[in-house]
Amino acid sequence: MDGDPAVESELDSFSLTFPLPYRVGFIITLAVWGWGINLHHLYNLKIDVPSLIRYPARSSVHHAPHHFSTYRLATVLSSLFGVSIVLFWLFTWRIPARVIAYDWLPLTYLVALVAVFIVPIQDLPSHGRRRFLATLRRVSIGGIAEAADGKFGDILLADVLTSYAKVFGDLFVTLCMFLKPEGSSTKRPDRNCGGLVIVPLLMALPSLIRFRQCLIEYLRVRRAPYKESTGWGGQHLANALKYSSAFPVIIFSTLQRNSSDPAAKAALNKAWLVAVLANSLYSFYWDVTKDWDLTLFLSKKERTAHTHPFGLRDRLIMRPVSLYYVVIVMDLMLRCTWSMKLSPHLDKFTDFESGIFLIEVLEVFRRWVWIFFRVETESIRQTPAGLGADDILLGNYHDNDDDEDDEV
Repeated sequence: MDGDPAVESELDSFSLTFPLPYRVGFIITLAVWGWGINLHHLYNLKIDVPSLIRYPARSSVHHAPHHFSTYRLATVLSSLFGVSIVLFWLFTWRIPARVIAYDWLPLTYLVALVAVFIVPIQDLPSHGRRRFLATLRRVSIGGIAEAADGKFGDILLADVLTSYAKVFGDLFVTLCMFLKPEGSSTKRPDRNCGGLVIVPLLMALPSLIRFRQCLIEYLRVRRAPYKESTGWGGQHLANALKYSSAFPVIIFSTLQRNSSDPAAKAALNKAWLVAVLANSLYSFYWDVTKDWDLTLFLSKKERTAHTHPFGLRDRLIMRPVSLYYVVIVMDLMLRCTWSMKLSPHLDKFTDFESGIFLIEVLEVFRRWVWIFFRVETESIRQTPAGLGADDILLGNYHDNDDDEDDEV
């Protein structure tokens, strides 16, 4: 178990086998596999994801679908991870001194991982990687494309980045520990490395990106001629408020971690708990009502309408229908758990690195499931004729005219 007293104080048992750099790489690789499975399953459901994100279609029907390219990339990343970590195990045999001495090996792996995305490699999807990097550059400063240029893809990527907030912090900690005098990236993670502010700021950055995107969307609506489908843009302000609700969680947690006054810590802990609850429940409400267009939290008339199962909507693509209820419950549980892990101060009270890693993996899983239903919703929104791209992406869509024969 982690925290075993027989293990050197600078290393926990989990880190002897699975050092922090490999955890970061593993989660990134897992995300690529997840995206491939997203594309594959949605393709089988006749949902054209590339079209929704304005990605060029295949020039020939004989070309392999996009998910095959993603699987090839994921296979390369997995092979890279497997070779590196097996070599690390063979060199170290979980001996603390060797684990620390061979920290260059996982760092070399991380460099190679980044190179796979940047350096042109034969037989790998170069166009897809270029598109991803271009989107990442735009999104990383809070930018967002117009609807016709791939806005939905920008939103998906930026939302995925919010699920990697803790991973970004761990990546910085890895590099910081490696560069410190007498430091090592494979020691027990020191999340105070680089000061008490940098890691919390990195964890807040993805939410800040989405916050800025929402404000850009609001200003676009305000500048455009008024349309009933988009309204005055209040939904974008409400969405910005959702992302800003992550900031108090991080701020109160950081203050609590740095406080030495027991009374102040107790007060900050109460404030932190309130912030966690607000962030979790608001985000959960938004997932269900706005991202998935479900009626669970709408009026009783809409929630119990005879045209759809209780709390869902008229058009459902996923099967079985009970899956929607399972996902709603799962989303609530994991939303609460992940909001707590936005808190740097929790690391001070736990010796369980394996638990922190598990929470990060569960959040990647939650986001992976979220993508299925978010893309399904966007596909349904784009079904009706007569709406422009901005109407589809910005408005509250109600498909009350569909009869049961239109359900798929």
